[in-house]
Amino acid sequence: MKKLFILTTLAAFMLAPNTQFAQSKRKKNKKTEAVTPPEKKPEVTIKDYDKVITKGAITDDGLFKVHKVDKKYYFEIPNRLLDKDMLLVSRISKLPSNLGGGYVNAGSETNEQLIVWQRFQDKILIKLKSYNAVANDSLPISISVKNNNYEPTLFAFDIAAFSKDSANTVIDVTKFYGTDVKAISGLSASMRETYKVKGMDDSRSFITTMKTFPMNIEVIQDFTYNASKPPVQEDTETISMQMNQSMILLPEKLMQPRLADPRVGWFTMSQYDYGSEELKSDQKTYIRRWRLEPKDPVAYAKGELVEPIKPIVYYIDPATPEKLRKYIRQGIEEWQKPFETAGFKNAIIAKDAPTKEEDPEFSPEDIRYSVIRYVASTTRNAVGPSVSDPRTGEIIESDVIWYHNHLRSYRNRYLLETGAANPSARTLNTSDEEMGEMMRFVIAHEVGHALGFPHNMGASCAYDTESYRDGAFTQKNGIAASLMDYARFNYIAQPGDKGVRFIRQMGPYDHYALNWGYRVIPNSVSPESEVATLDKWILEKAGDPMYKFGKQSSSFDPSSQTEDIGNNSMRASSYGLKNLEYVAAHLSEWTSDVTNNYEDLSELYDELLSVWSRYVGHVVTNVGGVYEDTKKPIQTGVVYTVTPKAQQQEAMKWLQANAFTSPTWLVNLKTLKNIDYAGYTERFRNLQARHLNSVLSFERIGRLMDAEILGATNYSALNLLSELRKGIWKEASAATPVTIYRRNLQRAYIERMEYLMKEEIKPSRSGEFYNVAQSDVRALVRGELTALKSVLATARNSAATTETKYHYADCIERISLILDPKS
Repeated sequence: MKKLFILTTLAAFMLAPNTQFAQSKRKKNKKTEAVTPPEKKPEVTIKDYDKVITKGAITDDGLFKVHKVDKKYYFEIPNRLLDKDMLLVSRISKLPSNLGGGYVNAGSETNEQLIVWQRFQDKILIKLKSYNAVANDSLPISISVKNNNYEPTLFAFDIAAFSKDSANTVIDVTKFYGTDVKAISGLSASMRETYKVKGMDDSRSFITTMKTFPMNIEVIQDFTYNASKPPVQEDTETISMQMNQSMILLPEKLMQPRLADPRVGWFTMSQYDYGSEELKSDQKTYIRRWRLEPKDPVAYAKGELVEPIKPIVYYIDPATPEKLRKYIRQGIEEWQKPFETAGFKNAIIAKDAPTKEEDPEFSPEDIRYSVIRYVASTTRNAVGPSVSDPRTGEIIESDVIWYHNHLRSYRNRYLLETGAANPSARTLNTSDEEMGEMMRFVIAHEVGHALGFPHNMGASCAYDTESYRDGAFTQKNGIAASLMDYARFNYIAQPGDKGVRFIRQMGPYDHYALNWGYRVIPNSVSPESEVATLDKWILEKAGDPMYKFGKQSSSFDPSSQTEDIGNNSMRASSYGLKNLEYVAAHLSEWTSDVTNNYEDLSELYDELLSVWSRYVGHVVTNVGGVYEDTKKPIQTGVVYTVTPKAQQQEAMKWLQANAFTSPTWLVNLKTLKNIDYAGYTERFRNLQARHLNSVLSFERIGRLMDAEILGATNYSALNLLSELRKGIWKEASAATPVTIYRRNLQRAYIERMEYLMKEEIKPSRSGEFYNVAQSDVRALVRGELTALKSVLATARNSAATTETKYHYADCIERISLILDPKS
């Protein structure tokens, strides 16, 4: 029994806690190490619906229910709309003057993002979605496409509650819309840097309104930022602006896309299709266009004019001056005739914006409405942006922006470019009818952009230059084959030409291109099934310059230039300069003599110099020019053709005779002595040097070197350099005085040749690049400078004036330092 007791006692001792030891150990630990309490994680609690959306909530029902509870805003999202494609568009609603340098205005879009609302555990996420890479969901590769194109999360919301029937999810969106979320901000990174923006001031920033409609939600934010260098009122160190955030549900039924063709000009969007049978991802490019579907497909298929199910409607901004509204309406509906060519009647309609009484919720920023916005701004411009579905290219909304001062630009150019042949343009008070006609077609041009058309700079080359002096021809055909060209006025017509049209109008290309993009092709089941018909339409017009598309991005094609008219740049610019000389002689008579001040004279003289420069630039493009005629392999001929040698030589002679001479008529001293105290020669030196540098560009010389291998009879780089040198320095061979203008030009020539000797080419926007150091450039330039130095050494001794002698001596020194820097 004793043994049992001892074992029992020992077992009890071993099993019992050693209180004294444990306490001692705890005391020791307290002295040697701090105990870190576990981090308390915030609890995410989903509350009952009634505790979140209380009886005091103000509710608006639409795409989502929007609730305002005290100072908080909630979205109640139907679960059926989770994972549905929506477009989030951010626009500026109100802004301080000069924000962004003048080209940012009320209505300017700052971002456009395809989003989906997704549930993840106890959160709702806004995920950005991209259709740049696609594959049919039924294909195995679609898994890889998704894995390698993972979309970013724009924002995450805690789920606040579920509706009582669990069909909807409630989230608090106050922070998303009420704080400075960069992805939907009106201030870009560059603006924040320029204006030294420190951050948003929460105490002066708030959500103004939040409205929901059947297909969209509109939110207006009023934000104030602390900024050290705001664009106006710097002492306030404040930028205040209003933003409009539009979110619209994209169509469940996708519009059938139409494949783009570079032979017809359209704004486009591209996708990489990884489900293609090709050996690489197949890039598919679609045009951007509105969804127009005939109400009566049977009648439409028979060739009858049919109204669309949903026409394109533009509202005229209520801020528009009353006298201008009819011209804006005309500009919008100018496109009705081309739409009729495509089989639709009443396809595009202009309406006055509803009054507050008619529709108190109407807003120009509402993405449901397309508006011609009239902006109180000193900027002289107009633009026609649009919002499109990134899945198909369907345009769903657009706002054309008209800046208030833009008509002044047109009045000035009307006077300068047509005043010689057009007596009604010789005034600062151009008639309302003429200004309205100009505005009508500027609006039509911008609406053209909003319909999907880019600039077609080839359209102004479709007509023979002499036709612009023919009244009957210009009244019928206008001054370009497309309204989408930058061909604003007929500057070719001469004094005495009768019945000539001076202002642009719609052209045959506009009808052709609109039909190509908008005509519904019966029985087409896919974009690919339309290609044969679309090709046929293009081939029917191939070879006719009236239906050619010329890219604005071309810097080398003489037939695709901005602001030019006619098919011969030298002849057109000669007519233009002849008219401009007449205008220069009468400019004071038409301006300061009438107004008794020099403000308009000064402004118009500066613009006159710009007009002269444009005419010169049109000719420069012919030197080293290459014609681009986009084709498919089944068509005859090549895409790129070097400008004929005779044409380039004609251009060089024209430049020597008109651009690089002393401009006695252009530097009008009567005008200059009334608008400036100095800088008379510098104004023209700058213009001449600009064009000289353009002629002597790496890109142009590179194209001429390439032309040598294309044919021995082509104009060469040596031809250019040799002819230019002889013309620029002709006084040295003739032993005649060199005027101050020519001395300036000749020094500019030496500086440019030094640039060609020492600098390296930088890739241009067209992607041209070659290794200058290993090309002929340096050798050719060295040879020309050596020849010039020899000519000047002789000419210096027989110089007609002291200024000329000193000038030649200086030029010889400059050349020596280029050829032998160590001398």
